Amino acid sequence: MASETAAPSAPPPRTGVTGSTSLQDLRRLESSLRGLTEEQAEARLADVGENVLPEARTTSWALLFVRGLRDPFTTVLLCLGLVSATVTAWGTAGVILCLVVVSCVLRATGEYRADRSMAGLRELVAATATVLRRTDAVDEPPAQRAGRRVAEKGDRPREREIPAAELVPGDVIRLAPGDLVPADVRLLRASGLTVHQAALTGESAPVVKSAVDAPGPPGGGPFDEPHLCFQGSTVATGGGTALVLETGARTRFARAHGTLARRGASAFERSVHGISWVLIRFMLLTPPLVLMANAALRGRGLETLPFAVAVAVGLTPEMLPVIVTTCLARGASLLARSHGVIVKRLPALHDLGAVDVLCLDKTGTLTQDRPVVERALDGDGEDAPDVLRWAAVNAWWTLQLVDLPAPDALDEALLDAADGAWEPYEGVAALPFDPVRRLTTAVVRGRLGTHTLVVKGAPEAVLERCVLDPGERDRLLALAAHEADDGLRLLAIATADRPARTRSCTPADERGLTFRGFVAFRDALAPTAAQALRDLAARGVTVRVLTGDHPGTAARACRDLGLDPGDVRSAGAADEVTGTVVARCTPEDKARIVTALRRAGHTVGFLGDGVNDVPALHAADVGIAPRDAVDVARASADVVLAEKDLTAIDHAVMAGRHSSGNIATYLRVTLSSNLGNVVAMLAAGLLLPFLPMLPAQVLAQNLCFDAAQLAFAYDRPAPGVLMRPTVLRPRDFLRFITGFGVINAVADLATFGVLALTLYGPDALNDEMVFHSAWFTENLLTQALVMLLLRSARCAAEGRAPGPVGRAAAVLAAVGLLLPLTPLGALLGMNTLPAEYYLLLAAVLALYAIALWAVGARYERRSAASPGQP
Repeated sequence: MASETAAPSAPPPRTGVTGSTSLQDLRRLESSLRGLTEEQAEARLADVGENVLPEARTTSWALLFVRGLRDPFTTVLLCLGLVSATVTAWGTAGVILCLVVVSCVLRATGEYRADRSMAGLRELVAATATVLRRTDAVDEPPAQRAGRRVAEKGDRPREREIPAAELVPGDVIRLAPGDLVPADVRLLRASGLTVHQAALTGESAPVVKSAVDAPGPPGGGPFDEPHLCFQGSTVATGGGTALVLETGARTRFARAHGTLARRGASAFERSVHGISWVLIRFMLLTPPLVLMANAALRGRGLETLPFAVAVAVGLTPEMLPVIVTTCLARGASLLARSHGVIVKRLPALHDLGAVDVLCLDKTGTLTQDRPVVERALDGDGEDAPDVLRWAAVNAWWTLQLVDLPAPDALDEALLDAADGAWEPYEGVAALPFDPVRRLTTAVVRGRLGTHTLVVKGAPEAVLERCVLDPGERDRLLALAAHEADDGLRLLAIATADRPARTRSCTPADERGLTFRGFVAFRDALAPTAAQALRDLAARGVTVRVLTGDHPGTAARACRDLGLDPGDVRSAGAADEVTGTVVARCTPEDKARIVTALRRAGHTVGFLGDGVNDVPALHAADVGIAPRDAVDVARASADVVLAEKDLTAIDHAVMAGRHSSGNIATYLRVTLSSNLGNVVAMLAAGLLLPFLPMLPAQVLAQNLCFDAAQLAFAYDRPAPGVLMRPTVLRPRDFLRFITGFGVINAVADLATFGVLALTLYGPDALNDEMVFHSAWFTENLLTQALVMLLLRSARCAAEGRAPGPVGRAAAVLAAVGLLLPLTPLGALLGMNTLPAEYYLLLAAVLALYAIALWAVGARYERRSAASPGQP
C-alpha cells in the first residue's frame, strides 16, 4: 500500500465501481481502514472539489425572452404586424405586437422556473457525515515521529462529524439508521444494514446491504451489488463503515439528475412549428405573385402593393394565438376546478390530448405501496389457515417486545389478515429481524413447562433451519420460487417447542424447526386503477409500466388489473421499447425508454413522483406528478395531480382532447376558407380591370370572420374526436385545406359568373362597387357555412345543436347581408345590391353547402379510420 503520509492527487474518474475488491479500492484511492489524514483530505478536496451537486446554469430571463422571438409562431405574428403596419392598420399592428410580447413573457417565465427546479435536489443530499480522519504527521508529538512504526501506533483515527461537502474519495465514514448516504460508497463493515434506494431505483422495500465482495445477481446493475451504497439513499436499519468512492458531480445521483438535458420540442410545439412555417411560406410567396401577375397581365405595378399585402393578411389566421390560449386556458381552468389537476404549462394540455403512450411506475399508481396477504399455504401448496395464525403470532409479539424503528409493512398486513388470531398466545421474548439471518423469532408460552419458538423469514433461511431431508427442502424451495416468479412475495413459517427457561433466546435456538408453510403477499391494488386502465385503452392510450421492481411482481400487478403484461422486459434488453412492462429500471433507463418512444413517433406522457423519475419527466412530452411528489419532481412536471390516480389522468387527457379538437377545427375552418378566398382573389385580380377587393374591405372581412371564430374556444367537439389522440399534423392540414379551399374558390368563381352573365350582363364586372359589395356578402356567407359544416359533419349527423358556433355563424351571415346597406358599408366602398342577386346567390350557396357536406362526411369517415387525424 502506498505511503499514507503522502498527499496524493485526486484519483481519476471511475466509470464503474463494480467488479473490484475492497482491498483494490483502498489501494486505488490510496486509503486504509483508518481513513485519510487531514493533510491528504485537504489536498484531495482542492483537486476534486466539494461534494455538492453541480450548480444548474440558469439562463437569464432576458435571454429566454429574446429566444422566444425566434419561435416560428412568433415569427408569423411579427410578419402580420409588419403587414398591418404596411397598410397603415395601426390598431391591428398594436394588438399583434401585444400578443408577441405576452407570448414571449409567458414562455420565458415558464422556462426560467423550469431551469431553477434543480435547487430541490439539494434537499436530498446529506448535510453532514461522520468520518474517520487521522492527525497530520506534522502535528504529532516528537516521540511519535521518531520512527514510522512508532508514528503509526500513535496515528489513531478520530471519529468526527464534518460537512458532507468536505468528503473526498478515500474517506472512511460511518453509517447509522436514518442517515442519508452522503456519496457513492463501498461497505467495509456492515451490521444488519438495509437502505432505501427508491430515489435511485423506485423500489419501495429496503434493500439488504453487506460488506462481502461477492458480486450481485446475474444481469443486475450496480444498485443490485450488496456492497455498494449510493448518494440519495437512506439507511433504514443497522449501520456500517464505508469507503467513499465518488463525490460531487461524479456520483450516480448527480449524473442522473444534475445535468438534465432540456427536452426536445413537444407534440404541440412540433405541430405549431410545422403549420407556422407553411403559413410563412405562403405569406412570403403571395405578395410577389400578385405583384408580378398584375404587372405582367394588367400593367399595374406598385399600386397593387396594398392589395397584395392585404391578401397575405387574409391568408393568415390572426386569431390563432387568441383561440389557442383561450381553448387551453378554459380546459386548464375546468380541470383545476373539477378534478384538482393543475396545468403548469398551457401547451402541455394539448400534448395530453395527443398522448398515445403513457409511461408510469407500478408503485403508488397501479398499487398502493403496501402489501396484502394473498393466501397461506402448506408444503403441498394447499390453503393452510394455521400458517397464517402462526405468522400473525410472530408479527404481533415482535411488534410488542422489540423496539423497532418503524412497523414492518408485512407484519401489518399479517395482522390485518389474521383478525386477532394471535390473542390466545402470551409472548415471552423476541429476536428482531437481522439482514444476515433474514429471520424474526417470537417466543410464546406453550403447554405446561414449554415455550414455542415461532420463526418467520426468507424461505431459504427458514428451510435450512428446519428438519427436512434434502429432497424435500429442494421441493419446497422450488415451490417458493414458482410463487415468487408469479409475482408473490413469500415468507416461510416454522415452529419448535423448547423447555421453558429463564435465559434469553439466541439465534442458536433457531435450529431443528418444524416447517409449517408459506404466507404469500401481493401489492395492494389501487382501487380505481383497473377501470382507469380500461378507459385509457378505449381512448387509444397504451400504458407502459417502467419500474424498478422485480419483473414477476410488476407482471402480477398488471394481470390483477386486467392489463396484459406480455413478455416482461428487463432494462437494457434490445426490445425493451416494445414491451408493456420493463422491470429493474434505473432513472437513466426510464429517460432512455421515453426518449426512444418519442423518436419512434409517439407522444409520451410520464407519471412519476420521486427523484428517480426526474430524468423521465424531463424527457417526456408531458411530465405528470402528484401533489405529494418530492419538490424536484413536482417542479419538473408540466401537470400536477391532486392525487396519484390514473382517473385524474384520464380526465386530463379528455380535457386536452377537448381543447385540441376545438383548435384543430378552428384551423381547418380558417385555413381552408382563407386559402379559397386567396385563390379567388388571385384569379379575380387577373380577370378584372380593377382590384377585386379593396384593402380596407379585406381587413374588415378578416376582422368579422376572426371575431366569429372565437366561438370555437367554447365549442363542444364531437364524441369521436375525444376517443382518439389528437395530433395537429401539418401534412394532414395541408391536404385538408387544399381540398376544401378549392371548393371555396369554386364557389367564389361561381359568384363571379352570376354577376357577369346573369345579373347585369357581360359588362357587369366593370361595375367596381357592385362587384366589391357582392363578393363581400358572398364571402361572409360562405365563411358562415364553413363554420357550421366543417365544424364536424358528424355533429350535424348526430343532430347536435350547433351551440356557440352556430350563433356566431348566424351573426356573421347577418353582418354579410346587412353591412353593405349601412353607412359603414358606404365608407368601405360598398352599396346596396338588388334582390335578384340574393336569389341567385342562394342557389350558389346551396350547391356549395351540398359539396361541403359530401366532402366533409367523406373526410369524417377517413378520419375515424385513421386515428390521430386533426
